[in-house]
Amino acid sequence: MQSLLLSTFLLFGTALGQSEKSPAATADKDRPANATLAGTATETLHSFRKIRLTDEFWCEGAYSGDFNHDGKMDVCGGPYWWEGPDFKIRHEFRAAAKTTKIKKSDGAEVTVPGYSGAMGTINDYSDDFLTYAYDFNGDGWTDIIVYGHPGTDAYWYENPRGRKNADGSEHWTAHLAVRTLDNESPRFGDINGDGKPDAVCNSNGFLGYATANWSQPELPWTWHPISPKGAWHKYTHGVGFGDINGDGRADFIEQNGWWEQPASLKDDPVWKSHPFPFAAGTGTAGGAQMFVYDFNNDGLNDVLTTLNPHGYGIVWYEQVRTDGAISFIPHTIVGDKPADNKYGVCFSQAHALDLVDMDGDGIMDFVTGKRFWAHGPTGDVDPNGPAALYWFKTVRNPDKSVDFIPYLIDNDSGVGTQVTATDLNGDGLPDVIVGNKKGIFVFIHETRKVSREEWDKAQPKVVK
Repeated sequence: MQSLLLSTFLLFGTALGQSEKSPAATADKDRPANATLAGTATETLHSFRKIRLTDEFWCEGAYSGDFNHDGKMDVCGGPYWWEGPDFKIRHEFRAAAKTTKIKKSDGAEVTVPGYSGAMGTINDYSDDFLTYAYDFNGDGWTDIIVYGHPGTDAYWYENPRGRKNADGSEHWTAHLAVRTLDNESPRFGDINGDGKPDAVCNSNGFLGYATANWSQPELPWTWHPISPKGAWHKYTHGVGFGDINGDGRADFIEQNGWWEQPASLKDDPVWKSHPFPFAAGTGTAGGAQMFVYDFNNDGLNDVLTTLNPHGYGIVWYEQVRTDGAISFIPHTIVGDKPADNKYGVCFSQAHALDLVDMDGDGIMDFVTGKRFWAHGPTGDVDPNGPAALYWFKTVRNPDKSVDFIPYLIDNDSGVGTQVTATDLNGDGLPDVIVGNKKGIFVFIHETRKVSREEWDKAQPKVVK
């Protein structure tokens, strides 16, 4: 089942960063910073075409890759992958035998494929919290790795290169990757600088990362602890990595600080701890995907994080230095009430983020939204609020402050524990992929020219 919905936002298509003396830069303080230059700019309408691949609940995260070698990007989530570019043909790459009994509004009991999700009324979890894709065995075909429920083992699935099994199925061969992969937002990327992706997470009480044996990729991965054993557990929230101190090496970011990568990783040394309360607290406090990026262009990398993925709060931490000592100044992007955001945006449970240059201006923006029914229809904060999906445009001001302009992509999808921004159709525009309890969605990013009047009406307005 597929449905289409057009969700529209408007942006102006030239580079930002005029000088403070420009009349356009101060003409209208009630408009977003980019809107003030529209008098000399080409106005461009950006819209997202919504495609619902399924309304079944199979996963909390989805990803992309060219799985059939036809030159077109496909989408994977749960036990399935869908052929691009229209995502109408579905393939089962691992067993999809799970079914769930639910009660309809009239009391009738029915059995649905997958887990309960939005079709039911009970809290339920899938066996796929995050999904990524990579050619693990170097055969030129993209494979899939599934991060299951926190605390379980992660497996990668070997692409059969178009061949079917003897029984006629298309199930891919599973290979154990990471034993006991903990954390609700584990990452997939190169933290050790060898040019290959790692699993960045915590496991059995240690922070660290797991690496594949690239000469024998079918073997289980090797775990590299970077911390002493601590209280980190399978439901710990928040992981990131990036170069905080400017030494060219990626550091490990977590809710209570950052861990400095040493010059040598031989024999798995303990990394130096730098405590800082990025998302400190107990219970569900902590980040989701945590990102390191120089948002205000001052030459120092900052940190972007959720404060509580089951509550409220998105913050960017501006890095500052005093006599060489590194610290951070918090700046709220979304708080627990509309007044905390200059455009009045407020939503809870931002359990997934992705960093992407959405409008092609050379500056990284980010995508996030509300996780739908993280703990069911009666759990957490405002569980039944609109399942909003936003992208936030990063605007760098001359005084090194930053404005994050919220553009609504959709209000009936949200995010899971993962949201993916990537170009699916090769047009140079990042699209968005979502998997959660409402199903699996693709949002195709499109553009067209518009008048200044139409553009101006669609801009988010500052709330007075």
